[in-house]
Amino acid sequence: MLIPWGGVGCCLSAAALYLLGRSSGRDAEVLRSVARAGSTKDLAAILDTASKVLPLVVAVSGRVGSDTPLICQQSGMRGVIVEETAEQHFLKHNDAGSWIQDSAVMLSVSKEVPWYLDDGTGRVFVVGARGAAGLVLTVASEVFEESGRTLVRGTLDYLQGLKMLGVKRTERVLPTGTSLTVVGEAIKDDVGTIRIQRPHKGPFYVSPKSIDQLIMNLGKWAKLYQLASMGFAAFGVFLLAKRALQHFLERKRRHELQKRVHAAAAQRQAREAEGGNGTSDVDSNNKKDQLVLDICVICLEQEYNAVWPHVLLYELLFSFDELSTLPEKN
Repeated sequence: MLIPWGGVGCCLSAAALYLLGRSSGRDAEVLRSVARAGSTKDLAAILDTASKVLPLVVAVSGRVGSDTPLICQQSGMRGVIVEETAEQHFLKHNDAGSWIQDSAVMLSVSKEVPWYLDDGTGRVFVVGARGAAGLVLTVASEVFEESGRTLVRGTLDYLQGLKMLGVKRTERVLPTGTSLTVVGEAIKDDVGTIRIQRPHKGPFYVSPKSIDQLIMNLGKWAKLYQLASMGFAAFGVFLLAKRALQHFLERKRRHELQKRVHAAAAQRQAREAEGGNGTSDVDSNNKKDQLVLDICVICLEQEYNAVWPHVLLYELLFSFDELSTLPEKN
């Protein structure tokens, strides 16, 4: 039996979606259990009374600020995280001989300065935000610089099978003054500076959404993954059951075919035995019909519509025999 890869693929996809749903559901439950600091002042009081052994995962909100912000070269915006990328866009020949557009990254630079969240009651510094989930950088500027066309450049492009279009430069930034919610491990050093960083085991989010919105979003994704998993599982089981049923019916049909062929062979042996004992006396026409019946024992689902070569030979010999018995005429 051929393996129904479609059904197997659907079942594997259902398992993967189920695991994603479980993961999103666990993340939502973890966020529900996170301590929420109403203000930086309250967070400082919580850290003073919290255990020094167990990590404290909290959620804090505030506006982004920095003592040494970065300034974007293209847009002039101030931010604490700036990513600059440069992509070379060009046309190239494909195997069919036509031109297709493609691009390649020429430059990718990311910069970050020490920054904090300020809610009016104090500051909380955020460490390692670029590796956090939910971080969204604003597109500060997109500039496309067309490539200059010279004779030498055009000749080189022609020899390489390329046509340079230009360079696209993009700046993405986390601007100062942006309202953010940060979920992570809160620590306080000896001088009283509070920092939030990625916990050794637990959630780490830097998002413009509130903690309640994050929980709701994760819950929606968990339900969506579960529904998709059920759909893929049902369709995969249907494909597997269909293939199994087809295999069962095919084996049943082959078994019936084998039984009928064996029965036909037994009947033929019985008729040959009776003919050898002289118990049957049939004319030539009956012998011809009997031979045809003995030959075709394969077409079991419909009337046979095939002509076998030895049947044609028998028909030809029988016709010659009939002609030889006719009286000669001038």
